[in-house]
Amino acid sequence: MPTEPESSGPALPPGASAVEHQATTATTAPAGPTTAGTGRAKPPAQAARRHSLRTAPGIAAGRLAPVLSGGLPPSSADSMPDWLEPAMAANGIGSFDWDIRRDVLEGDQRACTIIGLDTMDQGRFDRTAGSFLALLHPEDAPVVRRRVERAVAELGQCGAYYRTVGPNGSMRAVRFRGRVLADAFGRASRMVGFVWDATVELHKRDRADRMALLREERSRFIKEAARALSEAVTVRDVARVFTELPLPGLPPDGLVLASFEAGRARILGASGYRADALAVWDRTVLPAGHPAAEALRHRTPVFIATREEFRENYPQVWEPTSRTGRGAWAYLPLVASGRAIGVCVVSFDDERELDADERTLLTTLGGLVAQSLARARLHDAEHELAAGLQRVMLPRTVPSVPGVTTAVRYLAAGSGLQIGGDWYDVVPLPGGHVGLVIGDVQGHDVHAAGIMGQLRIALRAYAAEGHPPAAVMARASRFLADLDTDHFATCTYAEVNVDYGVVYAVRAGHLDPVVRRADGTAAVVPVAGGLPLGIDPDQEYRVTRFSLDPGETVLLCTDGLVEARGMDLDEGVARLTRALARPLPAAAESARDPLEELADRIASQAADSSEREDDIALLLLRWDGPAGGLAAQQLRRRIGQADLARIAEVRAELRDALRRWGVAEFIDTAELLSSELVTNAIRHTDRDAMFTARLYREPDADGGRARLRVEVEDESDLWPTRRTPGEQASSGRGLMLVEALADAWGVEPRGSGKRMWFELSGTPAA
Repeated sequence: MPTEPESSGPALPPGASAVEHQATTATTAPAGPTTAGTGRAKPPAQAARRHSLRTAPGIAAGRLAPVLSGGLPPSSADSMPDWLEPAMAANGIGSFDWDIRRDVLEGDQRACTIIGLDTMDQGRFDRTAGSFLALLHPEDAPVVRRRVERAVAELGQCGAYYRTVGPNGSMRAVRFRGRVLADAFGRASRMVGFVWDATVELHKRDRADRMALLREERSRFIKEAARALSEAVTVRDVARVFTELPLPGLPPDGLVLASFEAGRARILGASGYRADALAVWDRTVLPAGHPAAEALRHRTPVFIATREEFRENYPQVWEPTSRTGRGAWAYLPLVASGRAIGVCVVSFDDERELDADERTLLTTLGGLVAQSLARARLHDAEHELAAGLQRVMLPRTVPSVPGVTTAVRYLAAGSGLQIGGDWYDVVPLPGGHVGLVIGDVQGHDVHAAGIMGQLRIALRAYAAEGHPPAAVMARASRFLADLDTDHFATCTYAEVNVDYGVVYAVRAGHLDPVVRRADGTAAVVPVAGGLPLGIDPDQEYRVTRFSLDPGETVLLCTDGLVEARGMDLDEGVARLTRALARPLPAAAESARDPLEELADRIASQAADSSEREDDIALLLLRWDGPAGGLAAQQLRRRIGQADLARIAEVRAELRDALRRWGVAEFIDTAELLSSELVTNAIRHTDRDAMFTARLYREPDADGGRARLRVEVEDESDLWPTRRTPGEQASSGRGLMLVEALADAWGVEPRGSGKRMWFELSGTPAA
């Protein structure tokens, strides 16, 4: 292939527009044949006469002398040294002469032989530059033309490699060098020069080019392999990258990657092998006579070029190996930090002796795979440890509580150990109620996970003891502060009254809950917040109360679900609300509970695992209500003697209960009278009080009248007395109100203590 470089490169003479210009301005001699329609002279080359192959006298004499002397042709034709012809003959060099103005090419016998004119159809060549260019390879002719045109224009020299194509398609490689001579007026007159066979030289050059290209490809392959292996995170990733590598120059027919654990080989990945052929060696102890064992023992590659070599050197394992049909092998030990951790096997179907470059390439590849595999094994071990720790910290199963349905999801972060301080919990409470916990310990490491485990257990214990939500959160905050870990935690705790669907929520620096209503809408429920746990041991938390209708769902989550790179909190909450509000399939139309479908939908909105920077904990609870969708028509609460705030909570629960029971007309009166009885019991005794409200309904045949009975029990033997307070008195009217507003009331002894009660009766059903 000709190259485009300098004027010193070899080439054969074609004509040019510069030649034609000089010829037409200086003489009326014919310019020679031109390219079709262009008027440009065709470039020259070494040539033979049309009808006879003979040496041109002018070439052997005066026309070659200028090439040697660098001057104009001498007047004598006898000035050629006697040794020139024997020297040219001994070196296989032919000469040519191109009359530029007449466009006639002449050459000696050797020149004609070198370019193949002695065997070519003489009809293909008429001694013009154009017909000579037609003999060249299509890729070489334009290069030769340009170089000769430049030499003619500059009265210089040129050269090039080119290939001639014979009638049967055979090619010859030729190299030429020529020089343009000027006439007495300084105009280009002729080009004289030499040609010689360059087939061997060109083949060597082509081989060198191919080897340079192959070395470049291998260098690029090593860079790409290093990049791909550096991006492999797990052992599975390393095995996939290795078995898909395209080795340049020596494509393998089989690849195997195996690690060694406790002295046994474990196949991590393979290509080009049947599964049964590898099963022989998987999870087995390799015999000492196996080439892989030898490579690991000496920590140097083992190259086997032929089947006979394998059979002679490793007869113990030849029989199972021969069944693979391979003819050559390379066993590359994987050594990392001075320890052999595995082996790569590269095999070929044909027998082949790998050269030094190929062995170096494979050895380098083995080093890259070893480092990547060691890093991936460490990552997998750490990940398994972290995942096991996370599984221990989080509840294995969510307890089933009648009247509610729950669904949970946990998504680890996409980077690091994939473990952190996020957690969820569902705690069965006394009286059939249920507590919901969602929280996030500061940090994203094993330390944070350990603190999370301790805090989760402590909070669960406080809740299970029956403490009210505010007390549970305060005690958990004090517990975390006492650990003295310099960590804090955000948390939301919600106690759900399963009988009535009432939720009492406490928030410590965490996200507000989101509720999906029965009509399909969803909204954030603002909950009074306090400081995160562990910051202030004396922090007191306020309780926010809201209610659910049957079929409504409350959602608690950590901030990883609503915050991500490129998405702020408000946008994330809005997106979560939209996902929660989208329609759900009916229970009869889905194989799973619609709540599970909803949990999957919300979790799928999280960023891809490779982008997610924080863990995600998600907890959903749907209040199903009792069978038939009606709340139980009894409300029973214990009120602590020192817990006056509990009175307001009981009043609120009573309002909700009466509304759900369908007797909203009782709400105002029942709330007022209940408050009076409970307050009296708390103020005038030193013990707790038990509040109970029941709704009774007469049979439909008797009118279906509703009757509400409210009872307050205490352990005091002191009975209430009716007083007549003055106009300015601030108390003493409780029994007067009960007597005036209740349809019936009374006081009953009950062993130790007493029970005060009142009843309200509704109108008969229509």
